[in-house]
Amino acid sequence: MKDMLAADWQELLKDEFPKSYFQALSTAITEAYGSGKTILPMQAEIFKTFNKCSVDSVKVVLIGQDPYPTAGHANGLCFSLNSDVKPLARSLINIFKEIENDLNVPMPNNGDLTRWAEQGVLMLNAILTVEEGKPQSHKGLGWEKFTDAVVAKIAASKENVVFILWGAYAHKKGKGIDRTKHFVLESGHPSPLSANQGKWFGNKHFSKTNAYLLANKQTPIKW
Repeated sequence: MKDMLAADWQELLKDEFPKSYFQALSTAITEAYGSGKTILPMQAEIFKTFNKCSVDSVKVVLIGQDPYPTAGHANGLCFSLNSDVKPLARSLINIFKEIENDLNVPMPNNGDLTRWAEQGVLMLNAILTVEEGKPQSHKGLGWEKFTDAVVAKIAASKENVVFILWGAYAHKKGKGIDRTKHFVLESGHPSPLSANQGKWFGNKHFSKTNAYLLANKQTPIKW
């Protein structure tokens, strides 16, 4: 499974691949895709977030939970939808509303966020696969350990990265980040339940991210 990762990510994460959890995870995921069940995203897109965003280009890490469990929706980037999916997921609509309120950028006509990844936003789900119709069905297979390692390796090897953590689940992923070395933004989740309770709208994470990047001589993101 590691061979699906770009070479630079293989190098950064090389210590993980011999570990027993990763070996078991690789076996479980290979068996899942070969089982006849619909596993999401498509197998070729499991590591899309890494393959669209090189190690050197990472400026922002955005953490989600697991892929959309509806066939044809997930594309390997957290919160992102394939461009032909309508209507948009409610969480994604709230993300676009906050961008509009924060930066006066109008809502796009589709939910494909590949353009963010290509600008250095690592859009990382904590769990990278899911069975159709069964949210969190791949919880506990080992993805969480792998993505914990990804966050730790980025935090250790780079400086001045923005980590965007929405909701309690993402907050836990950020506990070990050195906040004197990186910029960590936390708020409620953009899901309707959290957003409507006043925990999401107005967080201004998009303008804050860009201000930090500019202050550290990096190109801001075109959200």
